Amino acid sequence: MAINLNIPAPDAIHPVSGIEIGTAEAGVRKAGRRDLTLFMLAPGATVAGVFTRNRFRAAPVQVCEAHLAAKSGVRALLVNTGNANAGTGEPGLAATRTTCAALAEKLSLQSEQILPFSTGVIMEALPVDRIVSALPQVIADLQPNHWFEAAHSIMTTDTQPKIHSRQIDLGSQTVTITGISKGAGMIRPNMATMLGFLATDAGVAPALLREATRRIADQSFNRITVDGDTSTNDSFILIATGRNGAPIESADDPRYPALLEALVDAARDLAQKIVRDAEGATKFMTIRIEEAGDTDEALKVAYAIAHSPLVKTAFYASDPNLGRILAAIGYAGIDDLDVTQLRLWLGDVRVAVNGARDPDYREADGRRVMSEPEILLRVALGRGNACDTVYTCDFSHEYVSINADYRS
Repeated sequence: MAINLNIPAPDAIHPVSGIEIGTAEAGVRKAGRRDLTLFMLAPGATVAGVFTRNRFRAAPVQVCEAHLAAKSGVRALLVNTGNANAGTGEPGLAATRTTCAALAEKLSLQSEQILPFSTGVIMEALPVDRIVSALPQVIADLQPNHWFEAAHSIMTTDTQPKIHSRQIDLGSQTVTITGISKGAGMIRPNMATMLGFLATDAGVAPALLREATRRIADQSFNRITVDGDTSTNDSFILIATGRNGAPIESADDPRYPALLEALVDAARDLAQKIVRDAEGATKFMTIRIEEAGDTDEALKVAYAIAHSPLVKTAFYASDPNLGRILAAIGYAGIDDLDVTQLRLWLGDVRVAVNGARDPDYREADGRRVMSEPEILLRVALGRGNACDTVYTCDFSHEYVSINADYRS
């Protein structure tokens, strides 16, 4: 069950001028569900992306990177669920190129103007014929207001759609920002750990959009983790259609900071929704590391805590067995860590001070905090002024059940 995951009302989901979306039933893995999604972009839109660093990068990831590098002007995104087309070798690459070519022919585009995305089971052949057969349906379904349908269509083990939509004032303009994401398991940031599509009708120059995409991913999707597994298919795409006034050409444009901040906020919300809907999750945990020597130190400690099965299962049980947290901090990889400087808080309760249990700490207070659906865990290392935050969840029996039954 999702943890405090907000789904916008349909009338609060703003279409982005210059984008139409269609969905269709292709029967990629299961019949009776919409599992094919098409984003159609108007001419002139700029597109940038960041992708998984897993060495077994899926065929669509490799093709996406090649098509973006071709700089032919991206006009469409094609997404299938039910099959990751990863670990499929040259036949997988050929399958992805076939779907791009088939869609390009129907839209009178070049193949390089299509970006493909897949998510689902790894190491199984992509059912190309089913996808190609469904292309007329997905094209016929194109509408500006189909973001809600697309958020459902890209889901795999997700239980809820992930959508963010808002409008901001940017000088004399009202700018729209709308995006969707999917992901619930195999979530470990090493780029972005899911599929995410974020769009705005503002105009942004290509080089600046590429820089912004990396910065946004680092402050959002690269700060979440569910189970420590980096997917083969992770992709985050940022689209600027340019339908709302003059484009932003450089970071010196006075409109850029406000736009970037709004895009980061949108991506962070989409990223957090992935954790809130993580497989079997019952607790949403914010891990904030303070007084680190640098950001790298802060993240080492945050991820050591976030990835510990012992910590995650203790939070599931609301069991303040908090020595597990200290152990994770100790093996995080800071060789000269002075544990006598360390302090630890659960919510407003100080648990440890000077590297040991706080004399005033009472286990009933720890249990009270750990029983809440949202928990802040704060660690001060006493080493410097750097801080960073990671979002994660607990491990439950349901997580094991979902992943044991994933292919059935």
